Amino acid sequence: MDIAILGYGTVGKGVGEIIASKTPGISVKRILELPDRLTDPRMTSDYGDILSDGAIELVVECMGGIEPAHTFICQALSAGKHVVTSNKAVVAAHFAEFAQLAADNGVSLYIEASVGGGIPWIAGIDKARRTDTISSFMGIMNGTTNYIVYSMDKAGIDFADALRDAQEKGYAERDPSADIDGIDVANKTIITASIAFDCPCVRDLPVTGIRNLSKRDMELFAKHGRIVKLIGRGVQDAGRYAVAVEPMAMETSSLEANVPANFNLVTLVGDTVGELKFYGQGAGMLPTGNAVVQDVLDCAEGIRRSYDFSSGCTYDPDLLRSDYVLRTTASVDAGEPYDEGMRLFRGLTAVEAKELLAATIENDPAAIIVALG
Repeated sequence: MDIAILGYGTVGKGVGEIIASKTPGISVKRILELPDRLTDPRMTSDYGDILSDGAIELVVECMGGIEPAHTFICQALSAGKHVVTSNKAVVAAHFAEFAQLAADNGVSLYIEASVGGGIPWIAGIDKARRTDTISSFMGIMNGTTNYIVYSMDKAGIDFADALRDAQEKGYAERDPSADIDGIDVANKTIITASIAFDCPCVRDLPVTGIRNLSKRDMELFAKHGRIVKLIGRGVQDAGRYAVAVEPMAMETSSLEANVPANFNLVTLVGDTVGELKFYGQGAGMLPTGNAVVQDVLDCAEGIRRSYDFSSGCTYDPDLLRSDYVLRTTASVDAGEPYDEGMRLFRGLTAVEAKELLAATIENDPAAIIVALG
């Protein structure tokens, strides 16, 4: 099978390396790159060269971002070419559109690498759904934020120092907003919920990051036998579903509390299989490249993917209710004492918790709200 790779950065190079050394029968015929980076005879800066080449059966999109990735994926599917992508942002934004285009043109969309890096998370959901209704999922889906909270816990350092260390090691971008504000996890949660619950997940879900998490917060939760992790989660019941991204104070005996460094751990619950957990590297050139190549191999072997989103499940934020701890130096009228400047609010939805934080943060920019997991 001849394929093309769009973008030859970290993931694209990883895909190229694995294919060259591990997959006889798969050939990278073309690579789309910027005009000033054409260092390989297979490279072109004209996407038309790829679309018009009938020998290229599959396009691997590793560019990242929304545009031009969205346009290029649509054009590839419309041209009757299968698409593999690791781009969670564009899939989260246009999943239903891509799925419909693939169906209309008799090709497949493969997205394993968009969530969980090298973890076979999407494949696990697909397999579980053959026999089960998935009632819930949750997990650590971002290696950068897990590395930060792990470092804060193990080294006893504050957030800024842990973030700086993550940036120096290449785990965090120079602008870490997508990670620490929960945007990356939100995209992965949207994709996961869309597949697990068989419906196009809402994009306007409640999202709270860990930007304001402090060393003092970690110490206070440790007194209660808990550690904070950034969690994406979703539930469905009786034709309704809810999703959220939020810091959660997990019991230190839980597997989630003990996930080290930049690893991920994601969990699904099915009605007959029960609880399944998937653990591994959530990002990086070779783990993510491996997931992409697994999709390429599936396509070459004739394994097709389709998503019709036919469940009719509707969004109901009331399905997700938890106890939330708000830490603030400002006065909070409601709630009951939890510990040294924290207040406990029982049974809030994730939407209500986000609204409470937004109302508080105007007077106390360092406020943070955490669900009890």
